[in-house]
Amino acid sequence: MKSFVPLGVALAALCGGGAAHAQVDPLQVRSWAAGCTSCHGTNGRAQPGMPALAGTSKEETLKKLLEFKAGKRPATIMHQLSKGYSDEQLAAIAAWFAAQKP
Repeated sequence: MKSFVPLGVALAALCGGGAAHAQVDPLQVRSWAAGCTSCHGTNGRAQPGMPALAGTSKEETLKKLLEFKAGKRPATIMHQLSKGYSDEQLAAIAAWFAAQKP
């Protein structure tokens, strides 16, 4: 249960803008983030040579994800992967990684 505490904090930050944001299922966000583990490590703690995502700024991670999605940032695979998510889903994933301890 310990791993749900940072996720709750991340989702509170994500949904903190008011009722305009839809409620995000914490388990769903964790599942989306799990898709990143093969390259970026468990909970975003990457092995040397890969970018770590754990503890990174939500804003910076989201900016990069949106740039990948728009084709504005060079990538080998991230431009394809990011297109599979809505902007709101990418924001939830970025918040989840921001809440993880590096």
